[in-house]
Order: sequence, then C-alpha cells, then structure tokens
Amino acid sequence: MEWVNALSTRPSLEAAVNEVTETALRALQGKPDLGFVFISSAFASEYPRLMPLLQERLDVPTLIGCGGGGIVGNPPSVDRALEVEGDIALSLTLAHLPDVDVRGFFIASSDLPDLDSPPDRWIETVGVPPESNPQFILFADPFMTRINDLLQGFDYAYPGSPKAGGLSSSPGVRGSNLFFNDRAVREGAVGVALSGNIALETIVAQGCRPIGKPYRVAEGESNVILALDEVGERETARPPLEILRETISELDENDRSLAQNSLFIGVVRDEFKQTLEAGDFLIRNLVGVDPKVGAVAIGDRVRPGQRIQFHLRDANTSAEDLETLLQKYCQDAPSDTRPLGALMFACLGRGSGLYGEPNFDSRLFHRYLENVSLSGFFCNGEIGPVGGNTFLHGYTSVFGIFSPMFVQ
Repeated sequence: MEWVNALSTRPSLEAAVNEVTETALRALQGKPDLGFVFISSAFASEYPRLMPLLQERLDVPTLIGCGGGGIVGNPPSVDRALEVEGDIALSLTLAHLPDVDVRGFFIASSDLPDLDSPPDRWIETVGVPPESNPQFILFADPFMTRINDLLQGFDYAYPGSPKAGGLSSSPGVRGSNLFFNDRAVREGAVGVALSGNIALETIVAQGCRPIGKPYRVAEGESNVILALDEVGERETARPPLEILRETISELDENDRSLAQNSLFIGVVRDEFKQTLEAGDFLIRNLVGVDPKVGAVAIGDRVRPGQRIQFHLRDANTSAEDLETLLQKYCQDAPSDTRPLGALMFACLGRGSGLYGEPNFDSRLFHRYLENVSLSGFFCNGEIGPVGGNTFLHGYTSVFGIFSPMFVQ
C-alpha cells in the first residue's frame, strides 16, 4: 500500500499539473487507485480545465477534489507538508490501495433524499452497501443549503462509519469548484467510500477551552436557550445571560477581553458521560442575546436536558487542543501499524491569521506523525465526527488518518 503527495506553486496551470503528476507518479511504485486534488482560488478561472489536464497525464479510476482559499501539500525538496494560504498552489495525492474497494460518487442537491426517507433511499443515492463498512471522505459546495441533511442522512444510512472532509472555499467563486473524475462540478457533494483493508481515524480539533461550570438546559426553543440550571445542583433555573455575565466576571483580565469576540458554547454530545473532556463538546457559535429575558441564541438546535458549557478560543488553546488530540492518537494507535497518509481540512479562520505564523497545524501534525504524507485545504466549514455523529464545524482542523486495517 502506498500514499504519496506532490504540491506545485508554479503560476501556469499546465506547468503545475505537469509537476505534481510527474512527482507523484515517480514516487508511486504501484498503479494509482485513488487520487485527491486541491487547487487554490488563484486558479479559479481555470477550474474547468483542471480535470481534463489531469486525465491526459493520469490513469486513476477515482479522482476527487475541490478548490480552496489555502492548499496543503508537499513541495519538491521539502520533507513535510506546507500550508499555502492565499497564493497559487496545486496539490495532488495518489494512493495505491490493493485489497481496498474504492468507490467515488457525486450527489446533486436535487437528488438528496428527505430526512424521513428510509436508509435504503440514502444507500441507493450513494451507491455503497453499509455492510462493507465504508470510510468516507466528503467535499461539498459551501452554498449547499441542505449540508446538515446530507451529514445526518449519511449517519442514518452508515452508522459507525467515519466521515471527514470540508466545504470548498474559493473566495468569490460560485460554482464549478468541486471535482469528480473528469469534470468540474457546480454544486452538491462529491466523495469517496473506502472499504476493505483500510481504517480511517479522525482528529477533530475545535480549539476551545471551557470556562465556568457545566449547566443543563432547563428551557429551550429551537436554537434559543431560555433557562439553565447547574449540573448536580437543585437550584432554581436562571437566565443564561445572567450566568454568562457571572462567569465572565470571574475570569482574569485577558480572558475577559477574549470573551468580547471569542466566546462560544460547547454542547455535550454523550448524555451519559460524567467526566467531561475537550473532545466531548460540540462547539457552536453564540449568535445573539436577548437582554430583556436573558436568553442566548446559538448556532444549533437545543433541547431541554442537554448539558452545555461556555468556551473561549484563542491561538494557545487551539494549539494545546490539537496537540492533546495528536498525543492521544499516538498513544491509542496499534503498535504494529503505521499510517499510510493523511488529509487535513482546516478552517480559513485558522492558519497564519490565528497563529501569527504559517504552517502551524501541519508542523504540529508532523511533530507526532513524522514522514506521513499530508495534504488538504482550508475550508468554509469542516466535516468531522463528535460523540459518534458527524457535524459541520467552524474554526476547526479535522485530520483524516488512513492506516491498513490488517498488517500484510
């Protein structure tokens, strides 16, 4: 099994395609079974030409990808991946995967089943049997209005199957920024299902830390929290805005300043887990407050009984969160297997804009997973699991790490 990547920053699309295909094919000993391509928005006007150019130089049965505001890959003569933000870049990953069933698919928005459709309807749309235990990589159009329906439908039809990916992110470009085999696709979603001797492990680094105490939603409607009570305490439920003000008043000066523009809410996904850790929360935006009744609105639906906790996000927290998750991955990984390769899906709000320096997340990844081929792009939304379900995230880095399931 092999997994290789090549990245080019040549300003001509033809020259960039030539460089990545020649470099990747030279490094790959076997026949490619799967390819991923990520192209920067600097090439946006030439997106329709990309797949025909690649088809002339490659013989790969499944090739998917998308455009991005930043691209991740391995340039020539560099021993690790780099993050090219806001500049010209083309990244090509090729994989030789014997004993792996590779099935690519394209789903138009108009073909999405309703959420009340049976699982068989979703399985028919995707074209992959759930009994094959597929692992999914998904790329979607950022203007797709039913992206959450898509993720819920996949979880419904393929429970337990890991799913990772992101929304394409070419600023100012609408349409034709998804790629499937020989063509550019204007809308919907493209993806690949991998079954057989391969395992996909995901790292979802949401980059937040909790403040204050966990609370339980006592009263809520749609995405509005109307009342909270403290977990484990029998006190009268209080308006969440009152609790938030109290929580912020107990912070130090730096955190109080941070709370002015980097405040979020974490929703606990596992209702039965008592000791909560960073990965147990689904981080959502705090989108508004109602001072009259003390309510807060968040970027997701809420229901009574859910546990929540206020969170803060900054560069240090994001770095610590990712490092903790990478350490846990390395500790839990079987000693007799080594990752084949990995994909990185990072929010446009991370990168040098968050950390003040380039290549932060990818460099941290390579600190723990040295010599593992890494590629990907900066997204308009990141797809990854939390608590057994798949969600669309923001300000997150999702890593999909591929390993052989069985040692040959």
